Amino acid sequence: MNYITILSLIIGYFFIFSLSLVLTIHIIRNRKNYGTELIGLLNAATIFTLGILHSTHYILGVVLFISPQINILLWKFSIVIWFIWLVITSLLFSFFREYKKIKSFPFLFYTLLFGLLTGALLIPDSVSLVLDPSVPSSISIIDPSQINYIMNFATGSVTIVFQILVLFYYLYIAIIINIRSKKKEETLSLFLNAIIFSIPITLNVLYILFHLTLFRELFMIILWIAYFGVSIMFVKKPDLFFVLPNRIYSVNIYHKSGIMIYSYDFDNQIESKTESTIWGNILIGLNHILSEFLDKKDKINVIQTKGADVVVRYEEDSGYALIVITNRKNSIVEDLMKEFSDEFKLKYKDELSEILDINKIINVSEFSNLKDLIEKNFRLYL
Repeated sequence: MNYITILSLIIGYFFIFSLSLVLTIHIIRNRKNYGTELIGLLNAATIFTLGILHSTHYILGVVLFISPQINILLWKFSIVIWFIWLVITSLLFSFFREYKKIKSFPFLFYTLLFGLLTGALLIPDSVSLVLDPSVPSSISIIDPSQINYIMNFATGSVTIVFQILVLFYYLYIAIIINIRSKKKEETLSLFLNAIIFSIPITLNVLYILFHLTLFRELFMIILWIAYFGVSIMFVKKPDLFFVLPNRIYSVNIYHKSGIMIYSYDFDNQIESKTESTIWGNILIGLNHILSEFLDKKDKINVIQTKGADVVVRYEEDSGYALIVITNRKNSIVEDLMKEFSDEFKLKYKDELSEILDINKIINVSEFSNLKDLIEKNFRLYL
């Protein structure tokens, strides 16, 4: 019996299980840090699915022998959970490309393959168990190299096709984002993540094709190593999940009289040019209605266009409105607006007090040094 392999898998499992439990709770508690609660919950789901559900079924299936029927059932569950994890991570990769947008293809095709897999696994001989040298008489820990799972042609084909499609999808999204991004360092971690996760996917395909347990064990070990690296990224760089798909096009400050105090354009955002005329008209309209809405309870706080959201934050006590044009409104943008507005009010307290009276002359040159403050607070989108 190969005790080194057994101990390595068991120790690795308990480490990953503990890490996943802590990380899942951490992400759920701090889900707003990931752009939206949906993305935060999807991140937590990927951690929980792979680190707890899939790892548990995998370990029980290759290290512990219970009975042929139960072990096959555990392995089937591990396959289904692996599919679910791949779909969830594909959703996240889709969000990296375009914020909160899910492309109908390939997810319709994924749904079809998932249905085919579920149907194939319900067939009695879809997965067979091969034990070497013989079937143990009772529940026992077994050498992973002595237990093998072989899929029939239909199940194996669907599983391989699905994984290859996901692999190409990961790489495609990573390459497209890298090409479109002007800051290549922002997308490097995403591209490396796609490359790293392609290795265990490839090993799993090789195991299905050649039935060598070495591929299976390498698949899980490398997957855990990659998982550990991504876990660190989840904690240290939650902003990655909203900076890549999110864009801020401009920041504007309007006095309640409708006069623009300051405007800052994020001119590195090419997409902003396409609707500049529409946004200009919206801003012109806003500066006429600000005086009416600033003192009312029901205010316009977001205007949606085809390619952007105009987000408005009113500061009644200081007599101005902060307007940010972004591709999609979310809690991160709103939090950044609040942080900026708090610093702006503190820094320009005297100037804002002087112009609370709309009959006074507004000297906008007093706010000409706002560039540094805007770049400090919105630096993630520069």
